[in-house]
Amino acid sequence: MKRIFLVEDDQKIAKNLVRLLQAEGFTVTHASTQKEAVSMLGANKYDLALVDISLPDGNGFTVCTEIKQILNIPVIFLTASGDESSVVTGLNMGADDYIIKPFRPRELIARVKTALRRSGSFSAAFEICGLYVDTASGIVKKDGKEIALSALEYRLLLVFINNPKNIITRDRLLNELWDASGEFVTDNTLTVYIKRLREKIEDDPAAPQIVLTVRGTGYRLGGSYDSK
Repeated sequence: MKRIFLVEDDQKIAKNLVRLLQAEGFTVTHASTQKEAVSMLGANKYDLALVDISLPDGNGFTVCTEIKQILNIPVIFLTASGDESSVVTGLNMGADDYIIKPFRPRELIARVKTALRRSGSFSAAFEICGLYVDTASGIVKKDGKEIALSALEYRLLLVFINNPKNIITRDRLLNELWDASGEFVTDNTLTVYIKRLREKIEDDPAAPQIVLTVRGTGYRLGGSYDSK
């Protein structure tokens, strides 16, 4: 389980971010000030830091410098300021990425996972029930043979792979597919995509082992899941 260090002084934003990250399977440690953040670095290990630039007793640039010196993990800045100077300063100080508030939750999660993969802390390849997925190359294989998925089928599969322990509601899947295609996806269309995906990845689509139905709620990933 990957550990995220969140440095954010806005308690409402911090609470929402903690919930979002925990729902994605991350462990989250939160600090509200520069002083608190720096004091928590020595005795703790993290895989990535999300740092607000504006802090009540200083700024995120100082925190970033301390993080890079002590832990050398990816740092993503959270900033309400979109001005070029703040962005350039942050990147020059070693930040790996930045996100301007307000941001879309799914974009934040995608940026976090990308930064973890680049640092070697997040696996890019997965295997489950004879299905192999390499998210770095976009290659999907079943029992050693490459299979072709449409963009939406692939996006649907990634949602399950990225949330191996969670039940994914139909509403969330509809939102995910909307983000991926930019087109209106209906509840009936989602059923069709689930059916098509199962026909390509399951040994027996009528008795699925990878994408399981949770009656009345949605779906979840089944089988024995391994990251490579």
